Parts: sequence; C-alpha cells; structure tokens
Amino acid sequence: MIGADGANSAVRNAMGVQYVSWKYNHMGVVATLQLAEESENTTAWQRFLPTGPVALLPLDSKRSSLVWSTSPEHAKELLNLPDEGFVDALNDALWKQYPRNKGVDACTAWVGSVLKRVGLPDGAQRQLPPSVCAISPGSRAAFPLAFGHSTKYIAPGVVLIGDAAHRVHPLAGQGVNLGFGDIKDLTELLGDAMYTGLDITHPEWMKMYETARQRHNVPTQLCVDALYRLYAYDLTPLVLVRSVGLQITNALDPIKKLIMSHATT
Repeated sequence: MIGADGANSAVRNAMGVQYVSWKYNHMGVVATLQLAEESENTTAWQRFLPTGPVALLPLDSKRSSLVWSTSPEHAKELLNLPDEGFVDALNDALWKQYPRNKGVDACTAWVGSVLKRVGLPDGAQRQLPPSVCAISPGSRAAFPLAFGHSTKYIAPGVVLIGDAAHRVHPLAGQGVNLGFGDIKDLTELLGDAMYTGLDITHPEWMKMYETARQRHNVPTQLCVDALYRLYAYDLTPLVLVRSVGLQITNALDPIKKLIMSHATT
C-alpha cells in the first residue's frame, strides 16, 4: 500500500509511527489566477510582505497558481472579499512600495559594487511582478501552515509519499518537489525490484527508499523552516543578512545551480 493521503494521513496514523510537527500560526490562501498579459510565464515569482510571503507559480502562459501566506485574521478577510476585491488586494500586495531600510540599501549597494569589481553581476533583483486580472471561479481556499515529518516512511507492505510523509512551509515552493522526488525514487526502486524478481514488499528495497528520501527531505525541510524564521522578523541585522545573502547567491551561478539541482531532485 502507498500512503499518499495528505498531511492528516490515515495510513500514517494506522502505521503508528512518530510524527514530528509544529504550527506556524499562518494560513496559506490559494487560488488560480488569470494574468493580465500573456507571456512565457516560466518562472515562479515571490515577494516577502510584512504579513508573510506571496508566491505565484506558473501554470501556463496566462495562468498562475497563488499561495499567499498570511495571518489567520487577514486570510479570513481575503476569503470574504468578492473576486474583484480580492484581485485588487493581491495586485496591491504585489506592487505596493514599502518603506526601505536606508542602511541595508547602502550595504547592498556596496556589496554590488564589490561584486562588479571582481567581474560578477551585482546580484540585484530587478524582476517586476505580473498583474492579475481575475481569479478562476471557486478556486479560492485557505489552509493552515505547518511543519511535519514522519520518522518512518515504511512499514511491512506500506510506504508513505508526499505530504503523508513530510510537510513544509510553501515559501520556497518545495512541497510539490519533495513529493515528486518521492514518486521518482519509489517507482525506480519498484522497477528494479520487479526486474530482479524481488517481492516488491521486500524490506531491503523499502529501506533503500526510506533512507534515500529522508537524506534529501529532512535537510530541505529544515532549510525551508530556517528561511521562514529568517524572514519572519524585520530586525535590521536579519534584514541585512538575508538581503546580502540573497544578493551574493544571485550573483554566483554555481551556487544557484547547486541549489536548483537539490531543489528539483
């Protein structure tokens, strides 16, 4: 049996395994968006707001999927808005100019000049957000955000995949990637077991699946959790660390490629 029944997995509960979890006291507001202009729309877009990150994940040339992380009170307000009001609130969140920290701006400008002097791009982010013209009817919903991880992914004749095994904050868009990675590794191991004539419930290959996925999933989950906590506060030292860190990462292609490779595995 494959347990793929979500964060409140009945399969996992029946296995009786330990599940480590904590809540973020935030809600994720989701919707399918219609973009004002048709484009290639192949890059995810994210902005960190005082209330939490808002992210647009591309679906096709005219549509994106929204995940807006915010307080429970604000999420309730957003769900109660008419469609037109929700679109206005979202565009305001995407385009509104917030007060900037002059000290942090001065530091990032200096870092940018140093990067240029050594022959690298300055690492500045200049991408403009898309404009949203509508949302797909009935696509708006909200769910509580939390961290979760099952200490075991396997039991005799049972494996867990996706949110049944692990749960992350959506700020880095890694939840679906971790699930896809589970499916990829599981299907490959199932194929190998069948090719060699092993029983597909043999504990050897099941343990191989669990070990491979936990070695990948746990570090990714902890990194996403650390990013959430880093962006949860507006203290100047933290703002400086994350701004300069992102700037340097964006300027160094090898680091970007390493992160992208891990995130899509």
